[in-house]
Amino acid sequence: MSKVVIVGGVAGGMSAATRLRRLDEEAEIIVFEKGPYVSFANCGLPYYVSGEIEDRSDLLLQTPEALHDRFRLDVRPHHEVVSIDVENKTVTVKSNGETTTESYDKLILSPGAKPFVPPIEGVKAAENIYTLRNVPDLDKIMKRIDDKNPEKAVVIGAGYIGIEMAENLKQRGIDVVIVEKVPQILPTLDEEMAVYIENEIKEQGIEVLTSQSAVAFKDKGQRVVLEDGSEIETDMTVMSVGVQPENALAESAGIALGLRGGILVDENYETSISDIYAVGDAIIVKNQITGDDALISLASPANRQGRQVADIIAGMERKNNGSIGTAIVRAFGLTAASTGLNERMAKMNDLNVASVHTLSKDHAGYYPGATDISLKLVFNPEDGTIYGAQGVGVKGVDKRIDILSTAIKAGLTVHDLPELEFTYAPPFGSAKDPVNMIGYAALNIIEGLSESVQWHELDDEIKAGAVLLDVRSEAELEESGRFPDSINIPLNDLRDRIDELDKDQTYVTSCRSGQRSYIAERLLKQLGYKVKNLDGAFELYQTIKPEEIEHV
Repeated sequence: MSKVVIVGGVAGGMSAATRLRRLDEEAEIIVFEKGPYVSFANCGLPYYVSGEIEDRSDLLLQTPEALHDRFRLDVRPHHEVVSIDVENKTVTVKSNGETTTESYDKLILSPGAKPFVPPIEGVKAAENIYTLRNVPDLDKIMKRIDDKNPEKAVVIGAGYIGIEMAENLKQRGIDVVIVEKVPQILPTLDEEMAVYIENEIKEQGIEVLTSQSAVAFKDKGQRVVLEDGSEIETDMTVMSVGVQPENALAESAGIALGLRGGILVDENYETSISDIYAVGDAIIVKNQITGDDALISLASPANRQGRQVADIIAGMERKNNGSIGTAIVRAFGLTAASTGLNERMAKMNDLNVASVHTLSKDHAGYYPGATDISLKLVFNPEDGTIYGAQGVGVKGVDKRIDILSTAIKAGLTVHDLPELEFTYAPPFGSAKDPVNMIGYAALNIIEGLSESVQWHELDDEIKAGAVLLDVRSEAELEESGRFPDSINIPLNDLRDRIDELDKDQTYVTSCRSGQRSYIAERLLKQLGYKVKNLDGAFELYQTIKPEEIEHV
């Protein structure tokens, strides 16, 4: 009978424990968890702050007693493994002031990651700074809210957790300021996609300060000093500037570490020390697109890794293929999701990169309730390799990014996207799904039918002598605004007014979404005109550069 000790529960550890039991009824399986809860919904924690999740017990998924009754697992909360004796294959465990030793045949480390709190001046003296990673963290935040009834909160960091905390604090009735060091929120998105979410949270009354960081806390945390010297009064601050691997146990045992202190594992999740494995947020994975080392702290990969390491220990053939980082966040009325590489990351990896934006409806436009989905595809313009995708919309974003994530994992290319078949009825989708449509748009670029100009390239095109040709109707211009120094010929009038254009002139066509301007581009090119299409068109440009739009 083999003995498997697992350090850490939640996603990776408990997935490993329960899967291993299903494969080996005779194995002795012990799970040590230093906290009070071995299985909880950490992704659901922010939603308890607002009351959207009403019952705290709903966050607690399994108890040691339930796990024992069903799986005969020996689950021990409040037990911290403090050292590993790799020679004798034992671990030293502290609990209730006592120290014990436990032997193992196989050891699985699933310590997770801990919030990173930068060494900002005054942070240790502050009495109102919180992080959110587990249920005890949540309890501290709720005690502050219940006892002090805070009116103002600062959220430092505008990643997924930061946005979720800002939303739920605001829903609780607290005024919120977000402080983010980089020039945009949600850095896994590209700038023009993230701005949709930024606009949404601003419209909901949250103040967003980008290109700013906290440099000091004063008055026991009641004032936050920013790098420009300004100060913000706050009743509580939530630090959400990222996480770092919990690696102290592995490091003390001599296990090899890598990128940012992550635990190095091979394709079987085995560490540099034989019979010691690791899974979850603490390990370094391979980015499946670039092949580079990465730290990807997400629940889905952790669950998959836990199951796979159990398979491996049970003698089944499994391989750690890495991850691509697929994630989603809700911000009030909008959803944003991404998978794979954004355009910025793809270029940093010296990949041959093109991108295309489309604006489609989540279901048939003629059926009531249809809403816009903005999609971005990042791809190789030569062979159609898909590097990544991003989406923003009211609903239906999750479905499309999940499809594109699956396409990347399956090795599909741009050429395959128009061929994908989806369920269709008017309440659920369109005969040509947004994924099909972005595939068509990308194919047009690959096959030379369209030459796109990105939103950030338009000014340079105009300076080089191009003229922007807006093919929207006059009514659209009056309602939404117009590009400066542009000419307007509605698409349906273009053939009749073709003599107004000059074949020696380069034109950049635009409409609302890019569809009509592509039609104009094709029409004009076939007549001998020099034309490019503004990718994402007016809708995208006015979202990212509203100050450039003229209104009458």
